[in-house]
Order: sequence, then structure tokens, then C-alpha cells
Amino acid sequence: MFEKISFFMQTFGLIGKKLTHSFSKKYFTEKFEKENIKEAIYELFELPTIEHFPDLIKSQPTLKGLNVTIPYKLEVLPFLDEIDAAAARIGAVNVIKVGENGKLKGYNSDYYGFKESLMSFIAPPPNPSPHNIKALILGTGGASKAVKVALEDLLIPYTFVSRELSVGTQTRANKILSYKELDREILEKNLLIINTTPLGMYPQTDACPEIPYQFLTENHYLYDLVYNPEITLFMQKGIEKEAKVINGLPMLYLQAEKSWQIWNT
Repeated sequence: MFEKISFFMQTFGLIGKKLTHSFSKKYFTEKFEKENIKEAIYELFELPTIEHFPDLIKSQPTLKGLNVTIPYKLEVLPFLDEIDAAAARIGAVNVIKVGENGKLKGYNSDYYGFKESLMSFIAPPPNPSPHNIKALILGTGGASKAVKVALEDLLIPYTFVSRELSVGTQTRANKILSYKELDREILEKNLLIINTTPLGMYPQTDACPEIPYQFLTENHYLYDLVYNPEITLFMQKGIEKEAKVINGLPMLYLQAEKSWQIWNT
């Protein structure tokens, strides 16, 4: 199923279910060339299910590290020998380091990438910090967990929005709303809206989260973790209301460099 790489190479790569959207191979290939890093290769490994993960590990004897993307940031956890304390706190893994004797240790670089890029977006210098801002986190998957912890560390109050939960008092008490509950009042109180879902990702670029975009204003910040296409439909609808928007590319670059640091320490 998986093509073996030359023993003279150090292999790195990305696992996910569908990877046609990913810029990771391009990023690392260019990094290796620019920094004259020889005998290193970065590959994309599509896994139909996470049960194929052990077969991948067995088939790649030169594997040194992996990134993890949708939908396996949670599903990969049982296959790891160890989880870094920070990743355990987040509850999701997007970096795996292959250590001695093939031991697999999970890390999370999404936290770093999101936190750093968010601050540059909503509080660029000389602004010291975001003031009186509250956030909506769209989605409750693996990526949302790093976003949640980053917001907590930045002291930014947040509320999850999910399709999976029923409408009502109980969801409000648990800091989770349904999309149907979103209205003008909620959007006026939450000026930062973060899309952690894959909606709008290439090739399904005509999709977006179902929020009441008509209530957006120039005071809103829309952060889409999707980076392909460069302008998602979620972002475009924000632009039409003069909201500030950013895609996930700065986060990708930051977390990729953090991944490289993890693999080489």
C-alpha cells in the first residue's frame, strides 16, 4: 500500500484521510532545498482509516516524524507510546516523533501556530493584548482543542458552536451552542469567530459554516483555519461586511517550523 523510501533518506510526512488540499509537502520540500537539508524527504500518506496507521509505520523504516491532519488528530492517540504533557492537556496530537526503537511520541504544534498567528491578527504591535473580545469556536474536532487552550491562555472567553448538539439550556450551560441559536445578539457579543471545521476546504470551496453572516460588522475578526483556497467562502462573506479576515496559512507555517524543531531535538 505504501511505497518504501530509500534507506539513505530521512522520511517525514503528513497523515490524513484526504490530502489534496495540503501545502505541507510543498512547504517542507522548499525548506529542504532552501536550507540545503540533504537526504530528507517529506511525503503525503493518505490513510482511508486510522487502522492503516500501523501498516504505514512498518512500511517506512526511515520515518522520523509525521504531521497529523483531519480527521486523525484524536483517532491516532491510542497508537502512540507516549504523549507530551502539553499535547495531553490539549487532548489532540498533530505531530508525531519517531524515536529510538520506533517509539512514537505525540505533540501538538497547532497550539503554538494558532496562538502566535492569532495575536498578530487581533493584537498586532504596538497593541499589547486583545481587549474585551470574546470568541466563537466553530466546530469541536481535533483542531478546535488547540484553539480552545490557546484562547484560555490568552484569557479570551469562548463558546463552542456545533452541529451535533441539541438546542437548549443544557448546551448553553456547557459553553456549546448550536448553529441555529446564533443571532444578532450573540454575534454582537462575540467579535472573534474561528472556523476550525474543514468546510470550504478545496475541493469543496462552495461550502461554509452556517452562521448569520448578515450580522457581521467591521468590528468582527474572522479566522479560518482552512488555507486552501486562500480566500474561503467564510472569509469572503466576512469581507463583504468589512470584517477583518485571515486564513490558516500563517498558522501552518508556524506549526510546521515547530514540528521541525520537535523532530530534531
